[in-house]
Amino acid sequence: MDNVSTPQIAVALVDDQQLVRAGFAMVINSQPDMTVVVEAGDGEQALRILPSYDIDVVLMDVRMPGLDGIAATEALVTAPRASGRPAPKVVILTTFDLDEYVFSAIKAGASGFLLKDTQPEDMLEAIRTVHAGDAVVAPSVTRRLIEHVAATMPATERTPVEALDDLTDREREVLVLIARGFTNSEIATELFVAEATVKTHVGRILAKLGARDRVQLVVTAYETGLVAPGA
Repeated sequence: MDNVSTPQIAVALVDDQQLVRAGFAMVINSQPDMTVVVEAGDGEQALRILPSYDIDVVLMDVRMPGLDGIAATEALVTAPRASGRPAPKVVILTTFDLDEYVFSAIKAGASGFLLKDTQPEDMLEAIRTVHAGDAVVAPSVTRRLIEHVAATMPATERTPVEALDDLTDREREVLVLIARGFTNSEIATELFVAEATVKTHVGRILAKLGARDRVQLVVTAYETGLVAPGA
């Protein structure tokens, strides 16, 4: 009866190691609010079978034979869906905490990434966070990744600073705090405003910058120079 009143989060696992998938599935299926509905062993298989399911969150390995996690992520988040449902949120799985391939996956549309050796409770919280509409940007490893790549990225590949021209001063303040990993409630406290006001600002920033989620906002903040690596 609980599942009727509170629909479960539908999760897909994409990883070329069956043992890894089995371990993740065991942890996820132990939770009352989420379930693994489909698994795939590589990116090509994922693109063949995942569109047939209503999936909320995909845990995607970044390094797989054939079509890797980056290309598969971009295809999944941009492909039209017959059901009319929004594209699934993708969380990239990696064994490297500073992996430029992971940054590419975030640019391709992933909502964040987790290390494969992360604690089970952290993985479950990431799934819930992404499903709720936020992105996994708070962990320091994600910020280190973005700072690392932003510092070495050629200027021609960065988002031009003019992209921020439509933002108000207050929206720029909010964007800086998002890039520093602040939650909405922490931003509200920092700026002495209501959390509902922060949510309104975040929505407007997302719309003005054409960003999918907070991860893309963080990337934009670094690429435009609004936030400097190490600041």
